[in-house]
Amino acid sequence: MADQDMTNEDDIVVVMTDEEGNEYYYREEMIIPVDEEKYALLVGLHEDDEEEHVHSCGCGCEDDDEDVIIAKIVTNADGEDEYVEPTDEEFEAVQQAYNALVDEAEND
Repeated sequence: MADQDMTNEDDIVVVMTDEEGNEYYYREEMIIPVDEEKYALLVGLHEDDEEEHVHSCGCGCEDDDEDVIIAKIVTNADGEDEYVEPTDEEFEAVQQAYNALVDEAEND
């Protein structure tokens, strides 16, 4: 998965590109720290009138499900942040950290 990021006003928009060259846009919702690593909770940005996207992306948005992914943030050779797919173990650790953050917020 190749990717890049750009700033859209106050939001960070991440462009994810699949193996076929299709681009998908995500807004960085939050950063979840796990040990020394950082992970981003990314929420898909979809145009309501973008009919082709709704039927072809396979992300589940056609079912009115929110398109949410977790990406590991790594620094590339140029010193820029890059968003990559986490391993299964990393994904599980991020889920646990996210659940702990949600529980903490509910108890405050």
